[in-house]
Amino acid sequence: MAIITVSNVTKSYGIDIILQNISFIINEGDKIGVIGENGAGKSTLFNLLGGFSEVDSGTISISANKIGYLQQNTVIESEKSIYEEVKTVFDEIFQLEKQIKSLEEKISQTKDSHLLDKLFLEYSFLTEKYNELDGYSVESKIRGVLNGLGFDVSQFDTPVSTLSGGQKTRLMLAKTLLLSPDVLLLDEPTNHLDINSIEWLEQYLKFYNGTILIISHDRYFLDKIVTRIFEIENTHLSVYEGNYTEYLKRKKLEMEAKLKAYEEQQKEIKRIKSIIQIQKSRRTEKSVKMAESKQKLLEKMEIIEKPVINNKSINLRFDFDLESGNDVLTVKNLSLRFDRQIFSNVSFEIKKGEKIALLGPNGIGKSSLLKILVGEIDNFEGEIKFGTNVITGYYEQEFKSLNAEKTVIDEIWDENPYLTQTEVRTLLASFLFRDEDVFKTISTLSGGEKARLSLLKLILSKANFLLMDEPTNHLDLKAKEVLEEALLDYTGTLLFVSHDRYFIDKIATKVMILTPQGVEIYLGNYSYYIEKKNQLNEEEETIKKTKTQIKNERYKERLAKLKLKQQKECLKNLENSIYQAEERMKYLEEKMCDAKIYKTGEIVEIQKEYNALKSKLEQMYEEWEK
Repeated sequence: MAIITVSNVTKSYGIDIILQNISFIINEGDKIGVIGENGAGKSTLFNLLGGFSEVDSGTISISANKIGYLQQNTVIESEKSIYEEVKTVFDEIFQLEKQIKSLEEKISQTKDSHLLDKLFLEYSFLTEKYNELDGYSVESKIRGVLNGLGFDVSQFDTPVSTLSGGQKTRLMLAKTLLLSPDVLLLDEPTNHLDINSIEWLEQYLKFYNGTILIISHDRYFLDKIVTRIFEIENTHLSVYEGNYTEYLKRKKLEMEAKLKAYEEQQKEIKRIKSIIQIQKSRRTEKSVKMAESKQKLLEKMEIIEKPVINNKSINLRFDFDLESGNDVLTVKNLSLRFDRQIFSNVSFEIKKGEKIALLGPNGIGKSSLLKILVGEIDNFEGEIKFGTNVITGYYEQEFKSLNAEKTVIDEIWDENPYLTQTEVRTLLASFLFRDEDVFKTISTLSGGEKARLSLLKLILSKANFLLMDEPTNHLDLKAKEVLEEALLDYTGTLLFVSHDRYFIDKIATKVMILTPQGVEIYLGNYSYYIEKKNQLNEEEETIKKTKTQIKNERYKERLAKLKLKQQKECLKNLENSIYQAEERMKYLEEKMCDAKIYKTGEIVEIQKEYNALKSKLEQMYEEWEK
């Protein structure tokens, strides 16, 4: 059943057309990935669907009762704590809870039976409503979602006003998920999440009952969740069935088919034009008529437009002039402490040509470790030793190495004065800084532009050992693919921090997990690491299970012994009862031989007791046999 229907929608800002005549239908339960270059109109589409913007033409029909929209740069201002702020999602339930508690107090203090009946009726109505809203599970839902998104219980009382921008975004994501809307619009939900939180979110969304639309540059994330792809390109929207990997295959086949159809038509047009020219040159009545006929055929032909292949991408190639030795880096017992211990006992070696992904939860010190290696942090303990001819190049995610007051061209030229102006401008053009863009002040650049400029600086460093902190942040999908290819071709050594699992999977030859107590190393890419981690978890579960089984078996043994002891005692007691009953019956039989009891009438009572005892004895025999 359709929950969203969009028909011929167009949206412009000034003279710029963002979306043009787009149409699609979304059914209940659909999970859709929305992709496209930065500025293509993805967020514009979400603003239209979320009711934050109006269409210029066309219609949008939405049958959902509740829409949840997580915007990319949401700012939340609140004086509440994290937990209290999230609780506002369930205001109705908590209000009901207060009313129910108030009623309980009234009921306990009321003696008037007529008033009690009224109070019980109201109490019944409120508790039924509370149950319908699933009120009893609210607290556990809140804790589960906050924990899943990386908020520890110890942080629940932290004031929202003291949180970083990334933490506030995570808090807004928690509130959006707990709202449980019919339609979820998520714009870059994995930003500011570590890998553990992303994996948790994947599972949550995979089993979410509602409809989901996700804007994301996280290809691994899209592959795990979505079943359709909406691509916005050149103001138009195309729909592809399947996840992101399926989209890539279908897109490639589609482009090949379009290009083939275009080329075949161009050949046919060329052939027809050639015939027209030949026939016209003959100047006979018959040839003129043939030329006119072919011209009409040409005019009636529906011309296939040449497929637009967007070649607007950066030109990346990492190179170096000097080879390093085989031993690139040795780290021994590295420890870092600020107001608390960040990590300790970190020891590892890096060999030439290795491409190592440094992973771990947020706050564990991954960026700090890179900063120690490049000399930006010096209050550490432990030993760091670089190998022969090692030249390091550092890409940091905050772009602090860029001078905000300089222009783009000066940022590159000042550090590379041996280059001519033409060479600098050619380099900048290959990173999409063309014409007047080179004179932009760095403070005015977008995140994506700063990322491109930082990558160019890294290339010009001619480093044979690259240290990169979240290199795919701010890059669109095409730029990520270009970076991946460049790093795969790079013959130097690479140590990088990333939350982009698709990127890690493609690049890493080794995965290093940073923990408070040291590092865990896995040879292979991200998929291998996950496989190994799951295997270890299964082994731990088996050991845990085995321990539980042993515990249960011991408990059963103790129970069996106790039962046996109880049975023996029961048997002993039963045998005593049988013996006493048999003795009593012998006594009664002897009495029944005495003629006197018949005269006094005592025989009636004796006979009655004897028969009852006989019946009871038979039951005891049966029980004894069992």
